[in-house]
Amino acid sequence: MSSQIVVLILRLIFLVVFLGWLMMWIVLPTKTYENGWTPNLQSKLKSTYFGEQGVNLLLFSFPMMLIAALSCVYLHLEKKSTSSSSSTSTTTTGIITNRLAFWRRPVVVQAPLGIVTPMELAFGLMFVALLVWSLANYLYVSFGYLHMHVPAGEKVWEAKFGSVSWRLGYIGNICWALLFFPVTRGSSILPLFGLTSESSIKYHIWLGHLSMILFAAHALGFVTYWAMTNKMVLLLEWSKIYVANVAGEIAIVFAMAMWITSIPRVRRKMFELFFYTHHLYALYIFFYVLHVGASCFCTILPGIFLFIVDRYLRFLQSYQRAGVVSARILPCDTIELNFAKTQGLDYNPTSILFINVPSISKLQWHPFTVTSNPNMEPHNLSVVIKSEGSWSQKLYKQLSSNVDHIQASVEGPYGPISSHFLRHEALVMFSGGSGITSLISIIREIIFQTTKPDSHLPRVRLLCAFKNTDDLSMLQLLLPISSTPFDFSRVDLKIEAYVTRETEQQPALAWKPIQTVSFKADPLDSPISRVLGPSSWLWLGATISSSFALFLVTLGLTTRFYIYPIDHNTGEIYHQSFICLWYMFLACSCILLVSSLTVLWCKRQLNALEGKQIQNGEAPTHEIELEGLPYHPETLISQATQVHYGTRPDLKKILLAFEGSDIGVLVCGPRKMRHDVAKICSSRSADNLHFESISFNW
Repeated sequence: MSSQIVVLILRLIFLVVFLGWLMMWIVLPTKTYENGWTPNLQSKLKSTYFGEQGVNLLLFSFPMMLIAALSCVYLHLEKKSTSSSSSTSTTTTGIITNRLAFWRRPVVVQAPLGIVTPMELAFGLMFVALLVWSLANYLYVSFGYLHMHVPAGEKVWEAKFGSVSWRLGYIGNICWALLFFPVTRGSSILPLFGLTSESSIKYHIWLGHLSMILFAAHALGFVTYWAMTNKMVLLLEWSKIYVANVAGEIAIVFAMAMWITSIPRVRRKMFELFFYTHHLYALYIFFYVLHVGASCFCTILPGIFLFIVDRYLRFLQSYQRAGVVSARILPCDTIELNFAKTQGLDYNPTSILFINVPSISKLQWHPFTVTSNPNMEPHNLSVVIKSEGSWSQKLYKQLSSNVDHIQASVEGPYGPISSHFLRHEALVMFSGGSGITSLISIIREIIFQTTKPDSHLPRVRLLCAFKNTDDLSMLQLLLPISSTPFDFSRVDLKIEAYVTRETEQQPALAWKPIQTVSFKADPLDSPISRVLGPSSWLWLGATISSSFALFLVTLGLTTRFYIYPIDHNTGEIYHQSFICLWYMFLACSCILLVSSLTVLWCKRQLNALEGKQIQNGEAPTHEIELEGLPYHPETLISQATQVHYGTRPDLKKILLAFEGSDIGVLVCGPRKMRHDVAKICSSRSADNLHFESISFNW
């Protein structure tokens, strides 16, 4: 069976399983599910191994875990086909993608949503419709029972008020079912929708705000209800067979702290407060699960389970020290860090690397765009860091003080699974300040394509805005430090640089030299590599499926031979909070065990491969040679650059005057620049413009 047939079969499986999973969320709040499906399902699935939670494990947890595992196989096959595809297939993919261009065009460009496409708007409206549908059905079912079972001493309207408060918590649980998927950096599900974790952070923000509004209303409503009915004593209740109120109150306290510090104005002014406070999510999840119970936890389990797998793999990767080979110090308070990497580590442009430098802060991790090209620089990985915050300023001072070694840890790189921008006829790229670092990786990929005889090379026009003349030195980083020969004349690149804070035009652009600092090798440092090796998607699929299968086995055995003899599926003898603790303990234990064994096995294979390369005389050389290059970066870049002083680019004039039927527009810079370009691309006169925003302002 060919890989193309397997891919088609997997796509069909994804579609069927995902639609079935969505259908369960639609049916869940209805009277049909409550009175018809639930008794039948419980009679067939309520076993001595999983109890009443078996229904939700099968209907809500298993489908998404199946998609997560199979999508790893799908992405592995896609990666192989992409690496072996020709320019013809790239063009064909571009034609297919352009048919969906309308759904990817900006349609809403304003705060607080930012830039929203028709596809995002459609899915957003369907999600809101699901919430309204669920709330309406929950209230319809509950109000029907209230007329027959109003608690003694309560009025009907008071009972209805309490029921509304209760059901708002159910609706917030729907948000939680999706909340952790966007922040799973190595997710195998996001690429199925053409997303990366960085590009989908906004969905996590939207879901977070919406869930907090619902949970805050849920908590405030219950406190009000208890006050009206003289039941304030329930604030201190931790029920053995029902909802643990105290756990919910503790969870909402942690949630409010995270919510307040994540407000945009607070986050921008006090980012470290937001960063550290947001790590309370572990305690939030813990008490949230104790509050909602095991059955409800099973409906939101996949997102949390996959997030924990990803988080632990990131921890294992960051546990090793990364080898920093050298640094290039630019006159504009910018540095380029060059790490050693294994030859099998490949990635696509706009990928992100998270870096931690213990000498500056042992807790802070900062994301930076990878600017190097894995094909032209097989043994080195580079990131560019501009001194704009306190952390980067300390790093710049440390590197400028003639240190002989720097200790660092990394997570990643994470990024798109394909170089989709190559499908366009032309590219117009806008950057502001440090935003040019994301575009450097794209230009280097286009330069690498010159080494292929039949490659498709789009025309490129780069428009970058800088504050001062010294910032122009960042343009020298557009060309890679590589011994791989390339024909720069084949790249149709035009650069227009705008220096906004200086009005005096220089008679000639003087490129200031870049200082290079080399570091001594440390035996404790290791080259950057995938934590799961070259076949990372397959090993990730094995990790997900094995850890979840082990979780089900251990949970079934624990329930059958420990909980069931005590409780006999009555739910009234064994404490419900202890069941939740078993779920969390077994899930985390299985993830840690399977992930650790998988990483140890992959590391052993990687060491064996490196040992074989050394025996064959293929040991990598990590020294970066700056002398004797076949080109002069400052000369080539200066010839392609036109500098404007004291002005900003006329975005509308530039875009609407650009000729071509298929023009990709990429923007990485301040929010105002991204929004202005998006508004132009959303106009009816710009049908040939295909907008894409690269933003890391989360």
